[in-house]
Amino acid sequence: MSGSLSISPAWHEFFNAAQAATTVANPSTRILSAAGLEIDLSLQIHTPELITASEQLLQSCDFERKRDELFDGALINWTENRGAMHTALRGSRAPEAIQQLVQTSLQKMAAFVEQSNQRNQYTNIVHLGIGGSDWGPRMVWEALRGQRTRRTLRFAANIDAQAITAALDGLNPHDTLLVIASKSFTTLEALTNAKRALQWMRDGGVQDPLKQTIALTANPQAAQTFGIASEHIFEFWDWVGGRYSVWSSIGLSLALALGWQTFSDLLRGARDMDTHFLETPTLVNAPVQMALSSLVNTTALNYSSQVICPYDARLAGFVMWLQQLEMESLGKFVDRDNRFIRMNISPAVWGMPGTDSQHTFFQWLHQDQRGAPVDFIIRRHAESGHDSHHQQLLGNCLAQRAALWKGQSLEQARQQLSQQTKLSTQEIEALAPHLIHPGRRPSTLIVLPDLKAHALGALLALYEHKVFAQAVLWGINPFDQWGVEFGKHLARQMVNRDTAVLDAVDTSTAHWLQQLGLCD
Repeated sequence: MSGSLSISPAWHEFFNAAQAATTVANPSTRILSAAGLEIDLSLQIHTPELITASEQLLQSCDFERKRDELFDGALINWTENRGAMHTALRGSRAPEAIQQLVQTSLQKMAAFVEQSNQRNQYTNIVHLGIGGSDWGPRMVWEALRGQRTRRTLRFAANIDAQAITAALDGLNPHDTLLVIASKSFTTLEALTNAKRALQWMRDGGVQDPLKQTIALTANPQAAQTFGIASEHIFEFWDWVGGRYSVWSSIGLSLALALGWQTFSDLLRGARDMDTHFLETPTLVNAPVQMALSSLVNTTALNYSSQVICPYDARLAGFVMWLQQLEMESLGKFVDRDNRFIRMNISPAVWGMPGTDSQHTFFQWLHQDQRGAPVDFIIRRHAESGHDSHHQQLLGNCLAQRAALWKGQSLEQARQQLSQQTKLSTQEIEALAPHLIHPGRRPSTLIVLPDLKAHALGALLALYEHKVFAQAVLWGINPFDQWGVEFGKHLARQMVNRDTAVLDAVDTSTAHWLQQLGLCD
């Protein structure tokens, strides 16, 4: 909590208890159950005293009231004066008017999927979005497409022409559906790629490409102006943040490709986690306890990053989805009272699937001066029919987690070398320091029953609620993104060749704007 000028008594108690807990050699087993997932927090720093201090911190932040406000539609996004009702999208508790909007949207989506199936339309879907309009659907598709799929789904997000070219390559424009996913329907990347794709369809002989185009947006008027018929516009609302939008009409591409039942199961898994988060006492509430562990690691112990290692190759996209969720939500430095925050918050999130990660950055995790906490994610059962592969996968995960916590002292390194080699005493003394592993590196183990839609939905909602709990405890707004908007504003000026931007940027940027022909 370096640099803090003024913190509450509850924060002082939490900080002191966390520091004291680091000296406890063998913490007790802590495994929580939530929506079919098991969350093992045993190797996070904890003691009875820290748990008590954590409960007091939650009370001091009025956490339970703020949790209720999330589900009740209160204006918890205070800088934009609106609610954050993504939980309503999966049928969780919400005001009746919101429930009706969601139900109407789901019925329209389901009808379109059924009609497309009955008519045997669209072999291929090309989903055009970026940020939350891309990461969520892309991640779910990559995780679940190994199951039976009805259609091929491709994505183009980056404005680099290579992205849309690759997405369209080899497809037949006559049986391709274009999906333009943009909350504002002004997103530069989505609309630029959409125009390129529509021209590709015309060049391929499609007379009216807009008849094979749908819009997923919170701005239906802009979509109509673009030329898309109202029956092909699937609306969501300004209270759905982009990084929370996979549950909305943004998920229509998934419903078309994976089937309506799979999409429904995804929503159901998230809804079950909502129920756990809303109704379970905080002491055994998985998202809340994960959030508290993050506070210990980040604010009390000064870890600056959080590593995510899913031991399932299909969850590679989960890391990128989570980067947006956590870093766009928590990357703030002003609290709800408009004060600058003077304690460490918001770790950088990074990682990749195991066992690839073991051959990439685990050396750093084991022997860097600080390292980082790790969330390990596994599934309990093999799903490929190759049980021996799965056993090796699980063994590797558990071994790495155990090694990060156990570590190895200098004396243990000496003993190991003396037992396993014929080195001289002098050689052992020279080599042993390099075999020291600090240990006591915290981690969480999340065990999925399988990687099907329900479990995946529960996993995503687990982290959504963890992030919300962190934000409440740190006193920040997790639902705005003013940093993103600042960068977008400058980009629009540059793309529109606004010469006024030359006076608003540094000399290097001004130089390159002129050198690269972006400013006259």
